[in-house]
This record gives sequence, structure tokens and C-alpha cells, in this order.
Amino acid sequence: MGEARMGRGLLLLILTVSLAGAGSACAQSPAAQSRFEGWAAAVIAGDWRDGGGRPIDAFDNARRDVTKGLIEAGLPRESLVDYSLRPDAADPVTAAEALAGVAEATSRTTRGCLLYFTSHGSPDGLVFGPAATITPAAMAVLVRQWCGTRPTVVIVSACYSGVFTTALAAPNRMILTAARRDRTSFGCGAEETWPWFDGCIIESLPAATDFLALAAATRACVARKEQAAGITVPSEPQLFVGPEMQLRLPTLRFQRGAG
Repeated sequence: MGEARMGRGLLLLILTVSLAGAGSACAQSPAAQSRFEGWAAAVIAGDWRDGGGRPIDAFDNARRDVTKGLIEAGLPRESLVDYSLRPDAADPVTAAEALAGVAEATSRTTRGCLLYFTSHGSPDGLVFGPAATITPAAMAVLVRQWCGTRPTVVIVSACYSGVFTTALAAPNRMILTAARRDRTSFGCGAEETWPWFDGCIIESLPAATDFLALAAATRACVARKEQAAGITVPSEPQLFVGPEMQLRLPTLRFQRGAG
């Protein structure tokens, strides 16, 4: 009887240790499965005005809600920075401070980059704060400095943002822009919650499985909005995917729910 009790006690001990180890492994599995561990991300609203120079909230709303959607999709909050460049904010951030913040965030990571810009644009580049414009050439230098050869996704929401596609194209990059290089985008008025392209990103993120699916859903969403509004010269969002990213993007699946 003593040997039997000892045997049962030893078996119970083994089962207890095994179950404790299994529970630990389950607790650790979500972090281990994150596709974006080691990625840096930045979301920047470069303007805060409508076409007449009057203050609007659409760009800041986009910054806030794109940031939220990306975090819910699995981008790590600890290495994601977001900035509004409007000078009348409670705690204003200058263009130089925002660039320095992105440089710092990307220097702390090694695996990938996501850069998202929403602003007004022109054939010369992207409005970036009260008095600055980032040209395609300058953007190319910044992205190279920040992200190097890491897998990189750059999304530019602005009129004429297709001007950035050629300058930023590289084997390790995906570039998504709100418009062709010779077209405007829409939805930057005081009555809009977000610019239309940003709104389509925000609406498409919860169901998108990865960046390729997000790009497809966003482009279809923009086309539907423009057709419904009777737009005769559509924005035609542009997509470039480098050969390295064609293989990598399907493996970078967004996080969905607790499961």
C-alpha cells in the first residue's frame, strides 16, 4: 500500500509539473507567433488645413484611427510612433522632431518598417508641417536611412502621391499611394471624418489578412466611393511591390482577435 501511494504521488507530481509547463507554453505562444515582432512603424499627419487654409480634423482623425487599426492588426505599440504636425496642438511637434522620432524608433528595431503619411500633396511632394514639403528624392533618402534593406511598407495618402512610387521603389519595399502622379485624391474637407483613402484603409483593416489584401480592399473601396460621388477623373491609387516583398508579404499576416 505504501508503494502504491508513493507511485500515485509521483504520478501526480509529474502531471502537475507537465501541466504547469504546458500552461506556460500556451501563455507565451501569442508573442512567439507575432509576425511583426521587431518592426518599427510611424504614422504622421503632415497637414491640418483644407484647400482654403482653414483648420480641419480629417488628417488627425486618420492618424489616430490608422494607428489604432495597425496596433489591432499586430504592429507592436512599443515601436510605433505617431505625430501630428499641426502647430496649434496642445503639445505641438515640429517636422524636425517628427523625423528625429522616426529615426529613433527605427534604430531600435531590425526586422521591418511601416511608414504611413497623410497630408496634402502636389506634383512636387508632400506637405510636411507649416512650411515644409518632402520631395520624392528627399523621401527616398529618409526611407533608406531609416529602414535600409529591411522589409518596408510605405503608404502615402495625398493628392499626386503617385510621384513617390518611382523614387521609393526597391526590391524590399511595398509602396501604396492614394493617387496617380497626375491625379488628386478626395475627402479633405471640413465635413469629412477622414480623407477618403485613409477612411478606406481604416474600414478595410479589420477584415484584411495582410498588406496585399489591405491594398486590394482599399483600392476597391476608393473606386466605389468615387463612383458613388460621380467623380469623373478618379484618383487611381497606385501599388508597387518589389520582388522580395512579393514572396514575403503573404507571410506577414495580420493578427486577428484573441485566437
